[in-house]
Amino acid sequence: MENKQSLVSMTKVGSGGFINQDEIIRQIGIKTGMVISDLGCGAGYFTIPMARIMHNTGKVYAVDVLSAALESVKSHAKLYGLLNVETMRANVEVVGGTKIAEGKSDLVVLANILFQCSDQNSLFTEAKRILAPGGKIVVIDWIPNNAALGPKFENCISEETAKKIAIENGLKVIKEISAGVTHYGFILEPV
Repeated sequence: MENKQSLVSMTKVGSGGFINQDEIIRQIGIKTGMVISDLGCGAGYFTIPMARIMHNTGKVYAVDVLSAALESVKSHAKLYGLLNVETMRANVEVVGGTKIAEGKSDLVVLANILFQCSDQNSLFTEAKRILAPGGKIVVIDWIPNNAALGPKFENCISEETAKKIAIENGLKVIKEISAGVTHYGFILEPV
C-alpha cells in the first residue's frame, strides 16, 4: 500500500514548491468515483495526484490550451498506470470551449489560472456550466505581491477580486482553504 506522501506529492512540476499540494488536496475532499475537471491543468500538478487518490475510479479531465502541458500529463498518467485521466486541448475562456458536458463535473479546479486569463468571467461561467448538481469549484491562485516570486503584480487577481467575479457569476464562497504563503484558496458552489 502506498503512503500518503507517495500518493499526493508525486509531482512538483510547475509548482516551484510554493504551494502545499498535499494540504490543498486534503482540504478539497477528493472521493473515489468523482468526475473532476482541472481547467488550465498545466503539467498536471493537481491532475495526477487527484487521479491517483481516486484509485483509477471516476474521471479527471485535464484541460489546457497548451499541447506540451497535456503531453506531460499523458506521460505522468502512463507512468503511474492511471486510466482515469483524459486530456483535452481547449480554451477555457470560451463558454462551451471545453466540450465537457453540462453538469458533468463533481469538482472543477481552477489553480494558478486566473492571473493568466484575459476573461475571468467566461472562465467562471464555463466552470459553472460543467458543474454537476451539488458540485464545487476550487480556486487557488497567487497572492499579488511585489516580490520576485510568481507572476507580475499587475497580472495577479486578488482574492477579493476573484471572489467578486465569482459572485457576479452566480457563485458563493462556502469555504476558505489554506494554500500556503504565496497563494490564496477558496471553494465555491452555485447560489
